[in-house]
Amino acid sequence: MDSKHPFPPKIFLPTTRAEMDARGWDVCDVILISGDAYIDSPFIGVAVVGRLLEAMGYRVGIIGQPSLDSDADVGRLGEPRLWWGVSGGSVDSMVSNYTATKKFRNSDDYTSGGKNTARPDRAVLVYCNLIRRYFKATVPIVIGGIEASLRRVTHYDYWSNKLRKPILFDAKADILIYGMGETAIREVTQALERGGEWRDVRGICYIAKEPKEGYIELPSHAQCLADKERYIDLFQYFYDHNDPISAKGLCEEVDGRFLIQNPPCDYLSEPEMDAVSALPFTRELHPYHATQGKVRCLETIKFSIMSHQGCWGECNFCAIGVHQGRTIRTRSEESIVSEAELFTQYKDFKGIISDVGGPTANMYGYECAKKLKAGTCDHQRCVDDTHLCKSMKVNHHRAIEMLRRVRAVKGVKKAFVASGVRYDLITADKAHGYMYLKELVKHHISGQMKVAPEHTAPHVLHLMNKPGKQTLIDFKKLYDQLNREEGKKQFLTYYLIAAHPGCTDRDMHELKRFTSEELGMNPEQAQVFTPTPGT
Repeated sequence: MDSKHPFPPKIFLPTTRAEMDARGWDVCDVILISGDAYIDSPFIGVAVVGRLLEAMGYRVGIIGQPSLDSDADVGRLGEPRLWWGVSGGSVDSMVSNYTATKKFRNSDDYTSGGKNTARPDRAVLVYCNLIRRYFKATVPIVIGGIEASLRRVTHYDYWSNKLRKPILFDAKADILIYGMGETAIREVTQALERGGEWRDVRGICYIAKEPKEGYIELPSHAQCLADKERYIDLFQYFYDHNDPISAKGLCEEVDGRFLIQNPPCDYLSEPEMDAVSALPFTRELHPYHATQGKVRCLETIKFSIMSHQGCWGECNFCAIGVHQGRTIRTRSEESIVSEAELFTQYKDFKGIISDVGGPTANMYGYECAKKLKAGTCDHQRCVDDTHLCKSMKVNHHRAIEMLRRVRAVKGVKKAFVASGVRYDLITADKAHGYMYLKELVKHHISGQMKVAPEHTAPHVLHLMNKPGKQTLIDFKKLYDQLNREEGKKQFLTYYLIAAHPGCTDRDMHELKRFTSEELGMNPEQAQVFTPTPGT
């Protein structure tokens, strides 16, 4: 066996008292509670938090999908020494539980056995209340993950059709860590360890009796309820202050108290990204949950590689930019190749890497120099429905070289790029775009390539902040040409959105005509727009 890549140790973070006893622990420093079953993967936020804290020397336990009718689960590891961590899971619990037409989903890819029976609605609120029920005067409760992050200020709740308060006021938690939060997690934990002040840590929200001097005061919750224009103002401030370099702190009055949002924590550097990826994940479902069946998500994430974080596409129906940030943080090629080599040590690895990518696969390896120095612009987007900013120098060269190195790893038969690809960026890169697509067509597509035009009506695309349909037509011609040259019969599949604001029945009929006559396909389904918080 290659000594550089020993077989991954099958050592999970404890989720039972017996596991704590086996380690000689009488108490956990931190206990994390999640709306997912415990899946120890770098794609699962709670697992990443646990492994980060473990690397710092802390004793961490994880409880996945605790039962709600007793303390049998929430209390099985005892009470933590420093803090409780609560996440709704990898997917917002309301999105996970309901379709866009508010029908209950019967399946859950993050629950053992696949049946949607273990994740409560508004899981963050439910789990915080569960802790408070059985542990009265307990250590601080820290909430995070996408469900908490996107609800940190007054937000529109589609499922109740009303504006809800910042989630800290309903959750009765002490601290909210928003965004990816790796740096904030470390600093909050260290502050609690030494009994010091944590309220100045970047990347957190908390409740105070007074507004914070120097912070931007948002329209109050009451003002937002009374006037929709004030809510629009609140959202604009919230959206514009998400960059670690340029953002200011925010505060919002809610029933006589104030939500305080500190500026975002710093993004991880490339070496720090590499270090997180190298943490000792088992990439398995914990045996405690495995007795109840498999989790479907492992079929795609177990042997996938996350090459970067962030997205500056700013599609108006998407909250990735608000949660992950609009600046790309890239892993090194060496780190990515090392992870591919690690896969070959798993007995069930068949030589297929399911995906090498991120929120947008072809944003790997480049960024705007101005943004890296001064932060995101408050007056101009990197890309909109008509053009790409001249300061954003799209360059696929590094992505090409990275993919070549991954597929050259001994034991790797195929390394697919299955995450989203912006076709407008491929056509914009005159130096390397053609070669990047050629590489994808020849080596990295599993029969079909997924792209996301979302619509074709110009006014709907403008509202979505998506490129015009001619860009799609030009890309399809190039894609078809390259497939003919390679002697391959590979297809394009299209993500389409129905019922987006501004979209009419007539627009949907035109979309149907366009896909049939100009794309030569008959779409079987379209995703109905869901206005999740943060979009």
